[in-house]
Amino acid sequence: MSKPLVVSIPHNLGQAEAMRRLQGGMAGVKSQFGDKVASIQENWSGNRMDFRVGAMGQNVNGHLEVMQDQVRVEVQLPWILAMIAEKAKTFIQKQGTLLLEKK
Repeated sequence: MSKPLVVSIPHNLGQAEAMRRLQGGMAGVKSQFGDKVASIQENWSGNRMDFRVGAMGQNVNGHLEVMQDQVRVEVQLPWILAMIAEKAKTFIQKQGTLLLEKK
């Protein structure tokens, strides 16, 4: 098994607002990438979300933790997707930043 992909996304929203945006934002991710993503499951427990995404015939598991000034995302990529880990990291960073930008 490959080592997990870890992404830290800084924000200045506070924990409650960041969680609110992320909870609401998963529906947007589902609609935006629905043609590429077969399924998204999420389960919140406190400030942690465990998730499972089915994409490109693979299942990706991970979790994120919402903190006061950052969101830490940890994703366990299957070996076949581990080859594109840098692209995945950039994608996660970009999408997370979009969800957490000040509005």
